[in-house]
Formats: sequence, C-alpha cells, structure tokens
Amino acid sequence: MAAVDTQPIVLTEGASTELKRLKKEQQLPEHIGLRVGVKGGGCSGLSYVLGFDEKKQDDEEYQIDGIRVFMNPSHGMYLMGMEIDYHEGLDNRGFIFNNPNANETCGCGTSFA
Repeated sequence: MAAVDTQPIVLTEGASTELKRLKKEQQLPEHIGLRVGVKGGGCSGLSYVLGFDEKKQDDEEYQIDGIRVFMNPSHGMYLMGMEIDYHEGLDNRGFIFNNPNANETCGCGTSFA
C-alpha cells in the first residue's frame, strides 16, 4: 500500500528528534519505520503501541517529519488527531500520548478507554 497523505497523528519536535536519535543509535535500516497502534490491555482497557518495526501487508504508511510511520488501518479510529510528545525532565522522561479520542486515561499515561 502506498503512503497516505493525511496524517492521523502529530509528532512534536521533541518526539521527532528523539525517535530519529533512537533509530540512528540502534543503526536500524531505512525500511524500518515507527509502528503506532493500540492493543488490548492496560489499566484503562487499551494500551498504546510505539516502536520500530517492518511494514506489514495491510499497514498504511505515512511520512511524518521525515519518519516512516506504519499503522494498521483499524487503529485509526482510536488514534486520529493524537499528538505524541517526548518529555525529558528530572521527574519524568519518555513519550507522552495526548489523545483527543480518549474518554479516560490511566495515571501512567500509556492506556486509555
């Protein structure tokens, strides 16, 4: 499937910079992209999936800030409009999911309903 023009998610500058750094640090080949999705589980019902992966047959592909992003089309309804940020501070370090579709989120910020 070809790359899709409409971007379902937004990567902040901080998230984009960190993802590019991680990919370079891990010396991942060009065909590896960022998988964004959801899976069942977590304290609120669904958990986010974020990691480097190969493109699967049914995936939609997006180019977001120079990063190949893969997503299963059925996950779009949960993720459309979501912003992924990266925070690095003394009290917290990691990726943050700001999802306008979530009715409820957990304290850890990695699961939602």
